[in-house]
Amino acid sequence: MDKETIEALAKRAGLARALADYPEDVTAAAKQAADVAQKIKRPADPTAEPWPPMKAGTTL
Repeated sequence: MDKETIEALAKRAGLARALADYPEDVTAAAKQAADVAQKIKRPADPTAEPWPPMKAGTTL
């Protein structure tokens, strides 16, 4: 992630002061978030539930 993108995202997230005071920390956090976002696997069927639907009162 380049510096301009990090600055734009930080400002949109309301982190302008953090960016000004702690630019290294904001940059590190943005890079970590980008790495985690790349590791998340998207489901093949977005409408499929990852677990069985919850039903109130059926197992009580």
